[in-house]
Amino acid sequence: MKIARGDEAVMDAEAPIEPAAAAASVALLPAIPYPFARRFGVVFDGNAEKSIVAMREGGDPKVLIELRRHLGRPFDVEFVSAEAFDKLLSDRYAMDGQAAAMAAGNLGLDGDLDLLATDLPTAEDLLDSADDAPAIRLINGVIADAARNGVSDIHIEPYETGLVIRMRIDGVLRETLRMPPHVAPVVVSRIKVMARMDIAERRVPQDGRIGLTLGGKLLDVRVSTLPSRAGERVVLRILDKDNAGIDLEQLGMPAATDKVVRGAIAEPNGIVLVTGPTGSGKTTTLYAALRLLNDDSRNILTVEDPVEYAVEGVGQTQVNAKVGLTFAAGLRAILRQDPDVVMVGEIRDRETAEIAVQASLTGHLVLSTVHTNDSLGAITRMRDMKVEPFLLASTLRAVIAQRLVRRLCPECRKPVAAGNSLAGLLGIEADAVVYEPGGCPECNHTGFKGRIGVFEAIRIDETMRRLINDGADEGVIARHAFARADTLAIAARQLVRDGVTTPEEAVRVSRAEMAEVDG
Repeated sequence: MKIARGDEAVMDAEAPIEPAAAAASVALLPAIPYPFARRFGVVFDGNAEKSIVAMREGGDPKVLIELRRHLGRPFDVEFVSAEAFDKLLSDRYAMDGQAAAMAAGNLGLDGDLDLLATDLPTAEDLLDSADDAPAIRLINGVIADAARNGVSDIHIEPYETGLVIRMRIDGVLRETLRMPPHVAPVVVSRIKVMARMDIAERRVPQDGRIGLTLGGKLLDVRVSTLPSRAGERVVLRILDKDNAGIDLEQLGMPAATDKVVRGAIAEPNGIVLVTGPTGSGKTTTLYAALRLLNDDSRNILTVEDPVEYAVEGVGQTQVNAKVGLTFAAGLRAILRQDPDVVMVGEIRDRETAEIAVQASLTGHLVLSTVHTNDSLGAITRMRDMKVEPFLLASTLRAVIAQRLVRRLCPECRKPVAAGNSLAGLLGIEADAVVYEPGGCPECNHTGFKGRIGVFEAIRIDETMRRLINDGADEGVIARHAFARADTLAIAARQLVRDGVTTPEEAVRVSRAEMAEVDG
C-alpha cells in the first residue's frame, strides 16, 4: 500500500492485494461507514480508474492502516482542508433523489402508519441516523438531497390524488416526488414534531425551526405550515449557514456598483437601503456588508424577522409580534445599546421609517431593506410612509436594487443568433451571438447552474439631495441618477451579452424597465 501526500510519500507499506482490489473503486463508497468517516476524517474521493481516500488535515495517519485492513485493497491518500473535507463528506453520503424515492415507495408498506409517525429520529446529524423507519428515511433523504443540490425551498403539498414534493432550485419550482395521499399525515406530523410544533393543531398556520447538520455542514430549516382543503401544506426553507460568510467580492457586483456600496457603508451615519422582491438576495447583500463592517471596532446590532444567519460579533434580535417586539420596538430598544451600526430587517411602516431616520440623524449607520421594484421606488416608498423630504434627503446615502437570474451552465450552453425580436428588445445587433441552455449531467440536464445577481445602485449626491428635498418627480430623479449608472435592464442586458444568462432570464427580471427604455 502506498499512501502519498501530493508527490511526497508519507507511508510506504507493502501488503498483499486481495482479489477484491479488481472491483471498481466506486465500491469503496459504502465500505467506509459514515460515523467512521466523520470521526476520523477519511472519505472516498476516487473514481472508477483510481482509488483515492481524502483525509482531513490534522487526521491521525494510523487510521489509514485500519482502513486498509477493512477495505482489503490499496489506495492513494490526499490531504484536504477541513472545509473541503466537510463538502466531500456531504456529497458522498447525502441520500440522493433515487434513495429518497425508494424511501417514499416503502412508506406505508410497513404496517401501522401511526407507529411510524411516533418514531422520532434522535440523531443530530441526518447522515448519522441509523433508524430505518421509512418516514424518517424519506424526510432525511429529501432534506439531504435538497441541501446538496442547493435547493432553497421544499414544498410539501397534499392533494386528493396524492402528496407532491416540489423543490425550488435556482428560483424555479420542480416536482421531485409524488406519493399516495394517505402518507401525507405521516410526513407532516413527522416534520411538525422535528420543528417542535403542535401536531394536534391542524386548523391554524404554524411556524417552527429545525436545526440540522449534514456531514458537518450546519443547516437551519425554517418550517411553515398552512391548512388547506386536502391537509396541511408545509414549506421548508433551507438556510445554509455558510452563506453568512459571503463577502462583497463574492456577490458578483460590477465594479461601479461595488464602489457605490463600499462608499455608502463607509459613511459614519446615514441610511443604506437594499430593495427587491422576496428571494432576490437582499439579506445576503446586507450580511456581506455587515461582514465587512464587523472588525471588532464597532458595535453592530440587528433586529430581524427572522434571524436567518448567526454572525459572530453581531448582536442579533428576533422580532416577536406576540409579545410586542416589532421592528419599531426592537429598533427603539437597540438604539439604547450604544450601537455604531444598526441593521433593520425591513422598513414596513411609518413608525419604523421615522425611527430609522432619527437613528441616522443621531450618528448611526442604518442598513435596511424595502420591498420595491427598483432603487428609485425606495425613495417614493419612504415618501409614502410620510418621511419628511428634507429628512430623507439628508439621511439617505445609497439605494441598491437587485434581482437574481439563473446562470447558464458553462459546459453545455449553446450559441445562437439573437434574431430581430430579441435584438430589438436587448438593443443589440440581429446577428449578435447570445446563448441558450443545453443540458448535461453537470447541470442535471436543466441548462442552468446557480444564480447571479443583477444590480443597480444610486449614490445620493448633492444634486440628488436637492431633488429629493424639492419633491422632484421620479422621472427627473431618474435622469440624474442613471446619467452615469446602469439600470437593472442595462445590467441584465450586459449579462446576456457576456453569455452568463439567457435573454429570457434578463426579460423576466427587468421587463418593466426594458419596456420603459424601449418606449
